[in-house]
Amino acid sequence: MKRVLASFRLRLTAAIVAGVCAYLILLVIQDSFSIRTALQRDYLTVFAVACGIITYGFLEVFAAVRKRQSRILNTIVDTLQRISAGDLSVQLPETGAEDIRQIASLTNVIVNNLRSDIAKLKKLESVRSEFLANVSHELRTPIFSIQGFIETLIDGALDDPAVNRDFLQKAYQHSERLNTLLNDLIEISRIESGEMRMSFRYFDITEFLRGVVEDMAPKAQRKSISLTACLQSEEILVLGDKERLRQVLSNLVDNSIKYTDEGGAVEVGYAIIPDHVRVYVKDTGCGIGAEHVSRIFERFYRVDKDRSRSVGGTGLGLAIVKHIVEAHKSKIEVSSELGKGSEFSFLLRK
Repeated sequence: MKRVLASFRLRLTAAIVAGVCAYLILLVIQDSFSIRTALQRDYLTVFAVACGIITYGFLEVFAAVRKRQSRILNTIVDTLQRISAGDLSVQLPETGAEDIRQIASLTNVIVNNLRSDIAKLKKLESVRSEFLANVSHELRTPIFSIQGFIETLIDGALDDPAVNRDFLQKAYQHSERLNTLLNDLIEISRIESGEMRMSFRYFDITEFLRGVVEDMAPKAQRKSISLTACLQSEEILVLGDKERLRQVLSNLVDNSIKYTDEGGAVEVGYAIIPDHVRVYVKDTGCGIGAEHVSRIFERFYRVDKDRSRSVGGTGLGLAIVKHIVEAHKSKIEVSSELGKGSEFSFLLRK
């Protein structure tokens, strides 16, 4: 209150001084022209009073503007202090002079970006924790199995010809699964860190798919599954990393064989569309439920955990497929129906 009263007195004093000064100046000017009528003196008084009032009004407006700007600056300082303390829920009002509005706007943008970055970091931390838990679980299973078989052999089963070879074979199979898992982990780590470089070249998709089918044929024959290639006779050139795409097709065909029962069929082929070739792998397997389709490309996500482990999956194959296809500026598409099979496809540029 004292501060407000002092400010009022200061403005009133300034207004009075301005009025008196205006009166004296006009009086000197009048005397210099020898104008001395009473009416003119009255005009001088009115003019001096008017100058005082105008001066006071100007000072009041200036004080109000300054007070408003000071209030806005105090709000900005208070907000910045809250931000520095970790409170990112605040927003500055974008009012006042142009420069203050710019400061408020930029501060709000920075806060929004920080909030978004922190949310992403929390999500990444959650994904990392989940990934580590999944890796630990996936590694623990084959390691414990190998340890169990070896301990049994050491405890005496090694001298029993009826079981020693069987135990050794099972230990070897688990070591192979462990090796596959580690290779897939290294592969997906290289892909996600950007260390894996693509080498794009034009190659014949017809000859390429024929080679993939020939490589995977023995695995299909062991399950009595028909593996066919639906290809055209002429040469069709597409752009891509041939070796990485071989990894994609091998993973997709291998999955189709794993999840298709004996007597089923797997087909590999392509269809030509404007400027692109659509490559597909379809099967007559067990299919994928609609609730799982959006998540099957996540690392370690399994539709049927028991069956996935029984057929030897690591849970990383489709994640690797997704990354490689996206590196080709494409997207892996899935259509599936439970009990009727699945189809995976993606586009390659001609």
